[in-house]
This record gives sequence, structure tokens and C-alpha cells, in this order.
Amino acid sequence: MSLKSLALIENWPVPTAAAGVVRADGTVLGTHGPTGHRFPLASVTKPLAAYAALVAYEEGAIELDEPAGPEGSTVRHLLAHTSGLAFDEHRVTSAPGERRLYSNAGFEQLGDHIAKATDIPFAEYLRQAVLEPLGMTSTSLEGTASPAKDGTSTVDDLLRFAAEVQAPRLLDPRTVAEAMTVQYRGTKGVLPGYGHQNPNDWGLGFEIRDSKSPHWTGGSSSPRAFGHFGQSGTFLWIDPAADLACVALADRAFGPWAVEAWPPFTDAVLAELRG
Repeated sequence: MSLKSLALIENWPVPTAAAGVVRADGTVLGTHGPTGHRFPLASVTKPLAAYAALVAYEEGAIELDEPAGPEGSTVRHLLAHTSGLAFDEHRVTSAPGERRLYSNAGFEQLGDHIAKATDIPFAEYLRQAVLEPLGMTSTSLEGTASPAKDGTSTVDDLLRFAAEVQAPRLLDPRTVAEAMTVQYRGTKGVLPGYGHQNPNDWGLGFEIRDSKSPHWTGGSSSPRAFGHFGQSGTFLWIDPAADLACVALADRAFGPWAVEAWPPFTDAVLAELRG
């Protein structure tokens, strides 16, 4: 299946890229490039880790508002990047709920918390809770790798995940609705690569577009669009207003090329499918 808009990845200044679009019912509307190629996900690992955390919540292993991370912080704070932990250091820089401090360390503490609660290493819990049930056989988080940034996957696998998030089978739809709802509304913070945002809205593990500007999605993306991008040149967005999700993976680090290329790509995908 092909969409003309997806072929725009051919113009990206990257060695390898692949992309695809999927509906909530799992219908793949189009793909382009080597969709079975395994790419480092960087922070696109976080939505997968967050989904595993939500499975742990529904299984009763953890509660969203139980203590986790630094003093005063909860599982919800860690998922929503409001625990007060620094970006890449296990160091507290503000009180929980005060600022949106995007934090790899927070997701690492979340992974540790779930591993202790379930008595299963987090990478294995992720495999059992999310990857295996969805048939994501080419996706992995190895051993003690960071649940914030060390996942590897393919476009094919992430389209399966994006279909699941749109029409949940592993989770109660109300839990997923909570994950795409702004947590700690009005919180300011820096969106990595795009500067200070007021507000810097986030759900439970998913970034929410709302009115952010500049942003990595398109100018025609709805305020309800949510997802994540990664510093390895990767992104996954879901736009409920368009009833579709898009995954694009590349093997060049995020930088000015991505800031320039990604929004018109998203706009072209939305325009083609709305047309």
C-alpha cells in the first residue's frame, strides 16, 4: 500500500527512513521504506514503557497516585514529567507538580518502581505486558537498558502499537483516555528541541500537542494530537480528530533537518487522507 505523502521521506537527509499510517481498526493505509528495519527509538521508547506502567496499574501491581521517585512524587508525576527530577540525572531540581521537567531519570525510576512491585525486571515486564500480546516481535528493550530511551523497533511493530492505543485491547479505554488527558494542567516547561512552552502539556507518558508552537507535528494537526518523538530521528503521533496514527523512523539524530522536515510531512499525510 502506498500514500504519495509518505514518499516525502525520500527527501530527508538521512541514510535510512521508513514510515507508515494506521487506522484504529489496524488497517494500514500506507507504508514507505524498509518497515521491517530495526531502528533505535530513543524517547519513542517512553510511550511503550508508559503503556506497560498502565498495564501494571490495571493489574493492581501499582497505583497511579502511590509514592514513587523522589520524596512527594508519585507514579503519575513520573509519567507526566512533573516529579522534579532533572533531565538525565537522578537529582531533584524542583518540587513535584511544580514544573514540567522532561526527565529520562524519571522514567528510569518508574521502571525500577514497577520492577520492584512486580518482581519482574522492567524489560521483561514490558515484553510480557505489551510487546508479546501485540505481536511486536521485532521490538526490544534489552536487560538493564533505560526504559526512557533504549528501545529498538520497526515501523511494522509500532503501527501495531499505534492501532492498540487508538482502540485498546490490552487496557480499559478509560485508562488510555486518561493517558491522553493533560496532567497537572497549566504547567510550564521546556519541550526538548523546541524550547520553553507555556503550558507544556503532557499526559501519562504521551506528549499532548494542544497549542504548542513551535512543534514537531504539523500545523494542521489537531490540538488533541499526542505522541512522542525521539532524539534518534523518530516519531509516533496519533491524531484522534483524523482517526489515524503515523510512525516515522530514521537513523539520523534529531536536529535542524527534522525541525524543517517533520511538520510539512505530517501536513502532507493529513491533507492526503482528509482529501
